[in-house]
Amino acid sequence: MAYFRVNENCNGCLSCVENCPASALSYIDQDDQRTLLHNMTKCARCGQCWRICPQEAIEFQHLLVGQWDDVVTMDLIRCQVCGEPLYSTAYQQKVVNEMDANSEPLCPQHRQRRVASKWPHKY
Repeated sequence: MAYFRVNENCNGCLSCVENCPASALSYIDQDDQRTLLHNMTKCARCGQCWRICPQEAIEFQHLLVGQWDDVVTMDLIRCQVCGEPLYSTAYQQKVVNEMDANSEPLCPQHRQRRVASKWPHKY
């Protein structure tokens, strides 16, 4: 998701690029198109781009919101009894390979019950 956004008022004048103190804005002119570029790592969120824009095209509020970006999505292993998410399939494979063992996927509560059910009962 892009945090630096402009609205339809942007005319590509480059005022924002030329006045960014952190050099977080750039542009590329290629063929018959101009593309504005933003580097979130360099951005100081100082608001200079927003203040300097003569077209009021910069939607600065998106730079101030702490949004989350998807990084990776993995399949989950769930408890065989209640369905609670336990760990990823990749993690399970690592454990199986390193321990050379394959255990039942159970949440802590159901693992404890399973172990307790195997103990001999004295009455």
